[in-house]
Amino acid sequence: MAAATPDALTYRAAGVDIDAGDALVERIKPYARRTMRPEVLAGIGGFGALVEIGKRYDEPVLVAGTDGVGTKLKLAFELDRHDTIGIDLVAMSVNDVLVQGAEPLFFLDYFACGRLDVDVAERVVRGIALGCEQAGCALIGGETAEMPGMYQAGEYDLAGFAVGVVEKRAIVDGRAIGIGDVLIGLASSGPHSNGFSLIRRIVEATSTNLHDAKLGNGERVADALMAPTRIYVKPLLALSRALEVKGMAHITGGGLTENVPRVLPPGVQARIDASTWQRPEIFTWLQRNGRVAETEMHRVFNCGIGMVLVVAARDAQRAIAFLADAGEDARRIGEIGPLPDSAPRCVVG
Repeated sequence: MAAATPDALTYRAAGVDIDAGDALVERIKPYARRTMRPEVLAGIGGFGALVEIGKRYDEPVLVAGTDGVGTKLKLAFELDRHDTIGIDLVAMSVNDVLVQGAEPLFFLDYFACGRLDVDVAERVVRGIALGCEQAGCALIGGETAEMPGMYQAGEYDLAGFAVGVVEKRAIVDGRAIGIGDVLIGLASSGPHSNGFSLIRRIVEATSTNLHDAKLGNGERVADALMAPTRIYVKPLLALSRALEVKGMAHITGGGLTENVPRVLPPGVQARIDASTWQRPEIFTWLQRNGRVAETEMHRVFNCGIGMVLVVAARDAQRAIAFLADAGEDARRIGEIGPLPDSAPRCVVG
C-alpha cells in the first residue's frame, strides 16, 4: 500500500474527526448501560440495535414517535446549558407515545454538528440517558453526524425517536370520551420545548439579559425557560393500570386549544377553566413583555399544564389523589360538554 504524501487530503483535514466520534461513543456507553431493559438484545455499537417485544403481551401494538427540541437549542447555545436539553429531547417523544397508552421501550437520538466538541456532546447525551431513565426506556443507539459547513461554530441539532408498546385492547384513543367526563391537568415545569421562536423574539425585543434577568419571585428567567420538560410516563402508566384513562393530550406546540381536540371524538367540546390552576410566573412575564393576547397564549404555550387527561367523573378524585401520591401536581381543570354548532372543539376561559 502506498504511503500518504505530505499534501494528501484526509477526512480530519476536511473537518471530520473520526477519532473524536469514537471517543464520544466510548464516553456515552456507561450512560446507555444504565437505561437497559431486558428486551434489549444488542444496543450501542452495532449497525442496528436488537429489541424483542417480550412475551407478556397477547396482542402487542408498537407506537412510534419522533421530535426535536426546536429553537430552545438557541438558548442552550447562548447560555452554555447542554446538560438538560437531552431530557427535553426524550420527553417530547416519550410523552407523545404515552398518550396512546404505550410504554416506551427504546429511544434513539440524532446529534448533528459542524465540528464535534466531545465534551459538549457528552453533556447532551448524558441528559438523553437521564431522560430515558426517567421514562423507563432504553437508549439503544443513535447517530453523531459531523458535517463541516452545515452549522455555525458551537451549534448542533437534535432529533429523537421513541418506540413503545401497548396491548391492543388497552390503546387510549379517546373514543370512549363522553359528555360529563372530567379533564385533569398535570403541571408543567415551564414552557417545556415549545413556543421558543416567540420566546426568543420577546427576549430580543425587550433586550433582556438572560444571564441576569429575574422574575418577580426571584427566579432567574433563564432557569425558568431552560427547565427541562416533565416526563409523565411512569405515573401515568401506573394510573392507567389502576383506572380507565379515556384520553390523554400532551400539550406541546399549539397549546391547550390545539392539542386537547386531537383526542376528542366527534360531537363533544373540552371546556377548560383557567382559574383552576396558578399560571407559572414565567408565562406572566412572557405575556406582559411580549404583549401577547390571552388567546395566543393558549395557542402557543402550555401555560402551566403539560398533560391533560380525560377520565369519568366518578374516577376524577381518585385519579388526582393517585397522581399526587406519585409526586404530580394534578387538578381538575374542566369537563367535556356537547359541541355547539360552529363552536371550537376546546375553549379556555
